[in-house]
Amino acid sequence: MEQAIRVLVVDDDEPHAEAVAESLDRVGYDCVVASSGREGLRLIEEQTFDIVLTDLLMEEVGGMEILAAAKRELPDAEVVILTGHSGVKSAVTAMQAGATTYLTKPLDVGELRTVAAKVSERQRLARTNIDLQRQLNERFGFEGVIGNSPQMHAIIARLRQIAPTSASVLITGESGTGKELVAKALHNNSPRRYKPFVPLNCAALSENILESELFGHIRGAFTGADRERKGWFEHANGGTLFLDEVGDIPLSTQVKLLRALESGEIVRVGTNEAIKVNVRLISATNRDLAESIANGSFRQDLFHRLKVVSVKLPPLRTRREDIPLLIDFFAKEFAASHGKSIASITPAARKALMNYPWPGNVRELKNTIESMVVMDYDGVLDVDDLTEDVQAASTSGPGTEPSSNAGAQLVGLPLDAIEKHFIRATLERAGGNREEAARILGIGERTLYRKLKEYGET
Repeated sequence: MEQAIRVLVVDDDEPHAEAVAESLDRVGYDCVVASSGREGLRLIEEQTFDIVLTDLLMEEVGGMEILAAAKRELPDAEVVILTGHSGVKSAVTAMQAGATTYLTKPLDVGELRTVAAKVSERQRLARTNIDLQRQLNERFGFEGVIGNSPQMHAIIARLRQIAPTSASVLITGESGTGKELVAKALHNNSPRRYKPFVPLNCAALSENILESELFGHIRGAFTGADRERKGWFEHANGGTLFLDEVGDIPLSTQVKLLRALESGEIVRVGTNEAIKVNVRLISATNRDLAESIANGSFRQDLFHRLKVVSVKLPPLRTRREDIPLLIDFFAKEFAASHGKSIASITPAARKALMNYPWPGNVRELKNTIESMVVMDYDGVLDVDDLTEDVQAASTSGPGTEPSSNAGAQLVGLPLDAIEKHFIRATLERAGGNREEAARILGIGERTLYRKLKEYGET
């Protein structure tokens, strides 16, 4: 079912505003009325709209301020100015400042609906273009969530269902699996995408500081509180608050978080005054919250409030078919960000990357590829560009370990002599085939050739 076009009507003549809204409601628009310019500003900051119809002349906050706020907070929305005949000149000025058009009062209902239809058609076309772009990106993932494995296809399909809603989401998975990336993807593909995305790592803060970070405080609330401060709930108003490591929140703060989620209100530290907030909460943890509930360190009621919808991210070792795609994606990304020209990645390097167990998951792979790009000097990522951990794992596989007798014979020799011995022995085993020898050793042909040259074996 197609989503209705949302319209904000701002007019301090409330009966007139209600009449405008009713005339559009009857033909399928979803209208919200603000009976003052100040209320209109608040709604623009807290919600999303496709069309803003605003009176030009209002007390305190006028139509030009509404226009400026809409262009700033809702860049995809279109603004239509409502004015009397005497205000046409000012309405033209508003159009020069970004308004789509203007209508003169008293409004003709037919003209109002015609203008709304034209504007909404442009909105629907824009939505269609966005949907088409998303379909083109499906091959590579959901706005940065990358993977071709069955697990990731299922997760991306789930994210597409969740993103347009305001439901709370709990993301679980091992450290480094991309929980914050998924949270950003949900925000960027939601109606809140033009509002703030505010991440907060709960494990990095003490209990007192965490409460102040979440809810804010007033001046004098505690030692060192020399000024009033907004919390992250207020900063995220209208948008998304992402609480990472939510399982580390102390019990006393859990109570206040639950109250804020259930009431839609927060209370700054040091006061009893409630502040309304409109925030979508996404949380993440690598803990087993069921176990935390059992041992009394996490509230069961908060767990169910956070877990309206859940997403579990698999470790990278269980979706190895995604590794080649991630390698290419990160190599391209870091080549661009570091100003490097990377022509290719050798098969030996790819094999080493594929065979590594990636205990740090996608984060470790990403850091490894960035290191390879930074350290590369010839435009080809090879085994010698790998980090020490991956190199060590790649050279300890089958066919590279010496027998006990060989090991005893080599004890006491310098490392370069041992390396020379294994390279010569492997070449003999491969019948002089350097490509095969490099494959057995788990290094690139270029690296093998360089080693042979160093040892005078060419």
